[in-house]
Amino acid sequence: MAAVPIEESVEIARKCWIKFKKESIVALYTPFIVCLASGTLQLETFQHYIAQDSYFLKAFAQAYEAAEECTDDDDAKVGINELRKNVIDELKMHDTVIQEWGFDPAKQSTANPATVKYTDFLLATASGKIEGVKAAKLATPFERTKLAAYILGAMIPCMRLCAYLGKEMHVFLESEATHPYKKWIDSYASEGFQGLTLQNEELLDKLSVSLTGEELDVIEKLYQQAMKLELGFFLAQPIDQKSVIPLSREHNPVEHRLAIFFNFDLTCAVVDSSAILAEIAIMSAPKSGENQPENQLVQMLSADLRSTWEHLSKQYTEEYEQCIETMLLTEKAENFDYERLHKELEQLSDFEKRANLRVIESGVLKGLNLEDIKRAGELLILQDGCNNFFQSIIQNEQLNADIHVLSYCWCGDLMRSAFSSGGLDILNVHANELIFEENLSTGEIVKKVESPIDKVQAFSKILNSCSNDKKNLTVYVGDSVGDLLCLLQADIGIVLSPSSNLMKVGNHFGVSFIPLFPGIVEKQKICAAGNSSCWTEPSSVLYTVSSWAEIHAFILGL
Repeated sequence: MAAVPIEESVEIARKCWIKFKKESIVALYTPFIVCLASGTLQLETFQHYIAQDSYFLKAFAQAYEAAEECTDDDDAKVGINELRKNVIDELKMHDTVIQEWGFDPAKQSTANPATVKYTDFLLATASGKIEGVKAAKLATPFERTKLAAYILGAMIPCMRLCAYLGKEMHVFLESEATHPYKKWIDSYASEGFQGLTLQNEELLDKLSVSLTGEELDVIEKLYQQAMKLELGFFLAQPIDQKSVIPLSREHNPVEHRLAIFFNFDLTCAVVDSSAILAEIAIMSAPKSGENQPENQLVQMLSADLRSTWEHLSKQYTEEYEQCIETMLLTEKAENFDYERLHKELEQLSDFEKRANLRVIESGVLKGLNLEDIKRAGELLILQDGCNNFFQSIIQNEQLNADIHVLSYCWCGDLMRSAFSSGGLDILNVHANELIFEENLSTGEIVKKVESPIDKVQAFSKILNSCSNDKKNLTVYVGDSVGDLLCLLQADIGIVLSPSSNLMKVGNHFGVSFIPLFPGIVEKQKICAAGNSSCWTEPSSVLYTVSSWAEIHAFILGL
């Protein structure tokens, strides 16, 4: 998911939640939350978790008290006082709550280091010890009124994250008549807790109205720090049981090789590479009035190159949609039918090759300068989190992973340049290649990967070439119909923001699409039942995600 600019008019609480949503996604994909959502979490682990609540509640009560003292807004003062009383009531009930879960209050666990880090941070903020803000500045009565907003900025992420996790886990209660942690999940997914969280956010927005841009930045930094500390809290929960995530946890580099394949256009890059190459051609073509060669084709391109490309693009889109519609007119499969899908995609493959031939014959790619292409690659924007994910894999020497990109792109140099600019110059690129003479393209293409059939053949060839005494665990990440066969051949097929055509074609031939997190929760149940090979069994299921942050959390963890 590419980073989306946040409108300035968005209020501070929502702005911060959107900006730091990635941490919440990682929290969702922690072993603790996955085991909890699946109902397989060991009771002792859960008991230790809820025993930490008293330390959070005590810190919240003190923080609310400090915020109430600081603010000069009477309405806000009343609101904060009500919130503090609510926390104190919860604190009084804490021993009863943990007893309900079979935990002896007399033997209550000490605060774990992650709990201490967050509560120390919150109490330091409440006392005015804030990084980047001089203590003397908060000493004056007027400046001290701003401290209430800072305190709420450090508190709200804890509540908003729990509200988010509660909502995400609540869906699993519908299929579980006796979910062991139903009461806890219900409490955080309830309208009462969601409303309490919103009440805090509205207070923060109210107290932040008069703050300067610099002061709002302080709140953002506090919010981000609180989110990181809360994420650390969930990661620090003592899990003494097998978990299906992160995938790398069970990966044995001595016996296994992790092979990660991915598409490039729109899966990794935010724009289609063909449009980039066409734009380079248009921008570098001779203009009317300039000294032009006598060659008739070059003269035509200099005057009409953009219209020629637009015609090719329109023709491609119309014929592609016709191919998809033709596939969907066939009888719908009652069960998953890979062979039929493969046969139908052969027709799409023929179309892709004809379309490439039209591009070559048009001459629109003739005369492209290799250096211009490389510069465009260096400036190419990748999907948010994509570069970081692959860097993390490369830097993990214990992982024993191979990374391959399979792409219809006409020019492998464009992708190699995009990756090398991000420190990923060791990725294996499998794509078509423009032919160059003295750094200028001839307009011809060395055809290597033009179609869905070419992709899956390259996928199989790569796996066969690296087969040895190590067993491959394969992951394929894609987004379009051209990736469908590879997605299904991989042990784990992940679809990033799937195209509507991919969903329609997949469903037509019996493919199931499941959001990744619910899929992981179901796998955790299988794992808890004693099945150790739950990711490598043949499946017609593909997992959908909205961002690379989900993929990163699933495969590598934090």
